[in-house]
Amino acid sequence: MADTGISLNFIPEEIQPGVMVCPDGDSVARAAARMFVEWAWQSIARQGAFRVALSGGSTPRAMYGYLATETYRKQVDWAKVHLFWGDERCVPPDDPESNYGMARKELLIRVPIPEANVHRMQAEREDLGRAAQEYEELLRRELDRDEHGFPRFDLIFLGMGPDGHTASLFPGARGIRTTSRWVSTPLVPKLGKRRMTLTLPVLNAARRVQFLVVGSEKAAMLRTVLEEKVDPPLPAQLVRPRDGQRLFLVDRAAAALLTRRSSATAAQEQSARGPGKGPREEL
Repeated sequence: MADTGISLNFIPEEIQPGVMVCPDGDSVARAAARMFVEWAWQSIARQGAFRVALSGGSTPRAMYGYLATETYRKQVDWAKVHLFWGDERCVPPDDPESNYGMARKELLIRVPIPEANVHRMQAEREDLGRAAQEYEELLRRELDRDEHGFPRFDLIFLGMGPDGHTASLFPGARGIRTTSRWVSTPLVPKLGKRRMTLTLPVLNAARRVQFLVVGSEKAAMLRTVLEEKVDPPLPAQLVRPRDGQRLFLVDRAAAALLTRRSSATAAQEQSARGPGKGPREEL
């Protein structure tokens, strides 16, 4: 990449393949913003556009704040960036719980992105099923597809809940792996409310998926997701892009219980499993 002039003042440490550790939550947000800039440059140079699905949460909020600063903002060709959402709550866009509303406040009104390039989920509509169908139709118009026919994002940001959910895919939900839908409206059991979300096959069609995980309260679940076998597997464990990259950008508190595991060790384990078997295929 061309010199962006952006300095992190630290280098995230890779403690497992694809698991990068930063000193704290703010460092995670800054590192994520820098990666956004770098990957935007690469995607625009390669294909003329950068298509990203955003997420909600406090760490993405901080990342959006960094992207909106002059240093980062000037490094992105916003006219060639298209923003989508990984999931959304069924609230109006001006509601404090709206993922879109948060991104608009922290990022969209502060960068020169064309309004036509912002594709929000209209999850506040009473005809939620129809709204999900229309979002799927939007994805069909805006995105290329992979060999399995699913839309291919350049980057999808994800969080991870303390129960192992990601986007709005929750443990115990039926049909997570087998659905042919691109956008669904699952009921969140503990809340008794529906949400709109991209489905697992769409997440796994992405070129890059980046989890942002911060805080000691996530440490036990992060270890479970990355190092343990769960039956049935947790939604966050099932996110493994078929022809792409899965990254976890985490802080030291969230990584406190992880086992250090080098790329060489991972390669030896892969060799022992035999060709064609990924590290979590047993799930």
